[in-house]
Amino acid sequence: MNTERDLSPLTPGVVRALTDKLYEKRKVAALEIEKLVREFVAQNNTSQIKHVIQILSQEFALSQHPHSRKGGLIGLAACSIALGKDSGLYLKELIEPVLTCFNDADSRLRYYACEALYNIVKVARGSVLPHFNVLFDGLSKLAADPDPNVKSGSELLDRLLKDIVTESNQFDLVGFIPLLRERIYSNNQYARQFIISWILVLESVPDINLLDYLPEILDGLFQILGDNSKEIRKMCEVALGEFLKEIKKNPSSVKFAEMANILVIHCQATDDLIQLTAMCWMREFIQLAGRVMLPYSSGILTAVLPCLSYDDRKKNIKEVANVCNQSLMKLVIPEDDEMDEAKPSMNIPVEPTSEESLSKPEAVTTGESQRNELDVTALNQPLFFPCSCEKIQVTLNLDGIVQVLDYHLSDTSIGMMTRIAVLKWLYHLYIKTPRKMFRHTDSLFPILLRTLSDESDEVILKDLELLAEIASSPAGQTEEGHGPSDGSDVRPGPVELHVPARPGQLSSSSTKGLECSPSTPTMNSYFYKFMINLLKRFSSERKLLEARGAFIIRQLCLLLNAENIFHSMADILLREEDLKFASTMVHTLNTILLTSSELFQLRNQLKDLKTPESRNLFCCLYRSWCHNPVTTVSLCFLTQNYKHAYDLIQKFGDLEVTVDFLTEVDKLVQLIECPIFTYLRLQLLDVKNNPYLIKALYGLLMLLPQSSAFQLLSHRLQCVPNPELMQTTDNTKPSTSSKRAAASNIDYTELLQHFEKVQNKHLEARHQRAGRAEQLDRRVVL
Repeated sequence: MNTERDLSPLTPGVVRALTDKLYEKRKVAALEIEKLVREFVAQNNTSQIKHVIQILSQEFALSQHPHSRKGGLIGLAACSIALGKDSGLYLKELIEPVLTCFNDADSRLRYYACEALYNIVKVARGSVLPHFNVLFDGLSKLAADPDPNVKSGSELLDRLLKDIVTESNQFDLVGFIPLLRERIYSNNQYARQFIISWILVLESVPDINLLDYLPEILDGLFQILGDNSKEIRKMCEVALGEFLKEIKKNPSSVKFAEMANILVIHCQATDDLIQLTAMCWMREFIQLAGRVMLPYSSGILTAVLPCLSYDDRKKNIKEVANVCNQSLMKLVIPEDDEMDEAKPSMNIPVEPTSEESLSKPEAVTTGESQRNELDVTALNQPLFFPCSCEKIQVTLNLDGIVQVLDYHLSDTSIGMMTRIAVLKWLYHLYIKTPRKMFRHTDSLFPILLRTLSDESDEVILKDLELLAEIASSPAGQTEEGHGPSDGSDVRPGPVELHVPARPGQLSSSSTKGLECSPSTPTMNSYFYKFMINLLKRFSSERKLLEARGAFIIRQLCLLLNAENIFHSMADILLREEDLKFASTMVHTLNTILLTSSELFQLRNQLKDLKTPESRNLFCCLYRSWCHNPVTTVSLCFLTQNYKHAYDLIQKFGDLEVTVDFLTEVDKLVQLIECPIFTYLRLQLLDVKNNPYLIKALYGLLMLLPQSSAFQLLSHRLQCVPNPELMQTTDNTKPSTSSKRAAASNIDYTELLQHFEKVQNKHLEARHQRAGRAEQLDRRVVL
C-alpha cells in the first residue's frame, strides 16, 4: 500500500511501522494505536474510534500486501485492548476482518489472526456471545488446519471461548443449533473432535438444555461414533453416555418419537460400536417411552430381529437386542385388538414439536426390509405419558409388523433364534390381537406350513404352537368376508367332533356358518384347513413325513385335541387319491396311536367303545385304516374287536402278500409284546370268552414265514392254557364278548365290505404302477 497516503488520525510513522516486515516494529505501532484509541475513549469520540477501526480493517487487514495484513491484525487487537469493556460496541467491525484472515493461504497470517482474535475475545468476554456463530464457524475450520502453530493458537482461542460460554447465562442455543447440525457431519477428524468437545461443554452447563435439541444432532453423533480415531470414538461415547443419563433423569422432556427412526437406522449399522450403542439407546427408549414407540415397531423389529442370531463375537449386541425385543412385545395389549376408525382415538400427550414426526411413524430402513406404512386404526382407551400437553394418536402398526415378520420368516438365510423370535411374535399377536391378526392368516399360512420343514426342532415346536393357536382361536371362526380360502374339496365329516370348550372362548352360537369342517368352539374353520394342508405337505415331502411326521403329529396332539386330529385326518385320508401315500400315512398315524404316551386317553377311549362318540371315532378311523390291512387289524386289537380282526385276517388270503406286508405283520407281532397290549395278553387266559382273539393270533402266525416274529408269537400262543384247566365256578362275571355285544351297535359286515373295496383299489393301483414301470423299462431298452 502507499504509505504516503493520508490515513489520519494514524501518523505516517505508525502507518510505515504497521507495514514493516519485522514483528517488533509492527508491535511498536500497535502500542501507538492503543494509546491513540485510549485518548478517543477518554474523549468519548466514537466517530474517530470507528474511523481508526475502519482504516485498520480496509486499508490493512484486508490489504493485498501480506505485511500490511499482519499490521492490520495487530492494530485491531490493540484497538480492542484500548476499548476495554466498550469493545462490545465495535465487535462486529473488529471481528469480521480478523475472521476473513482465517482463510489466508499464509499459515503465519492465519496464526496472527488467531492471536488477534484471542485478544479481542479476551477483552470483550461475554459481549462476544451475539457473534458466537461466526466465531464457532471460523474456529471449526482452524481446528482442521494442517499447520501445528495455527492449530495450537486455535485451541487457545477455543478454550477461552468455552470458558466464556460456561460462565454466561445468555448463550443463544436456538440460534446455534442449525450451525451445529451442519458442522456435525464433517468427515475431518479434527473438526469432529472440535464438535464433540463443544457438545460436551454445552452438556455440562446447567442453564443450557441441549437435550431439547438432541433430535437435531443425534444422527451426526452416531456418524462420528464410527470415526477411525479411537480418541474421537471415546469422546463421542462419553457425549452419548451423558445424553442417555440425562434422558433417564428427565424422560418427560424427551422427544422419543423424533429420535426413533434415527436409532432404527443405526441399529442396523455394520460398525459394532455404533450398533451396540444404538441398540442400548433403543432399549432405554422402549422402556422409558412405552407405547409411544409402538408406531415404529416395524422398523425396530427390522433392526432387532437379525441381531438375535448373532454369535458370541457379538454377544453384547445380541443380549441388548433380546431385551429390546421382549420389551417391545410387552407393549402390545388386548386393547389394540379393539381399535376401530369409528371409535375415539387413543391420545398420548407428547411434545408439541413431535407432531410432524409422528405423522410419518414408519421407520426408515434400507434394502428389502423397507416397509410402507399401511392404514391402521386407533385405540379406544387413553393411555397417558408424562410429556406435554399436545395430544398425538398412537396406534399399533400391525400391518407393518406382520410384513416384517413375514419377510424374516421367509428368508432362509436368517438364523434360528431370529426365526424363533418371529414365531413368538406372531403367537403373541394372535393372543393379544386375534381379530386383527386373522386378517393376515391366509397370507401367513403357507410360510408357516413351510416352516415345518425347518432343521431346528425348537423352530418347529414354536411353529406348531402358533398353528395350534390359529386352529383353535375363537377369532378364527368363519365369518362373512373372512375365513380360510382353500381350493381343496373340503366336506363335512360324517360325525361332529366333540371336545370340551376352553374357558373364555366363544359360545356354541358363534360356530354358525361353519360349513367347511366338523368344527367346535375350540376348533375353528382354520383347523380343518390346517389338517388338509399338513397332509398335503407330508404327501409332497415324504422326507418330512419320515423324519418329522410322528414328532409333528405328537406335538399337535398335546397342543390340540387328539381326537379331533385323528378324526379329521382319517376323514381327509378317506378321500385321498394317492393310495400309496394314504397307506403310508395311515401306518404312521397308527404307530403314533399305539405307541405315544400323549395318546393314552384316546387309546383308553377306543379300547372299550362305551360311548357313541368312541364308536363313531372307531368307525371313522377304521374306514381310513383300511388303506393298510395290518394297521386295520391292529386297530381291531386295540378296540377289542377280536372277531372282526379274525374276519379281516381271513381276507388276507385274497390279498397280494408282499415283503412290505410281511414286515408290517412282523412289527404288529412286536407291538403285541409291548405294554400297550398287556390287556390283550391277559385276555388269552380267558380262552372260553376270547376264542376269536386266539384264532386271530393264530391267523397272524400262519401268515408269517419262519422268522423271529414267528417264533415269538408261537411261544406266546404255546402259553395259552387248556380251557378245561381254566374252568371256575364263578359264572357271575360277564364275558368280554358279551360286553362287546352289549356295547356295540356297529355294522361290522358293512365295515368288512368297505375293507374289501379299499383293498381292491390298492390292488388296481399297484397293477397300474407296475404297468407304467414296465412300459418305461421297454422305452429305456429301445
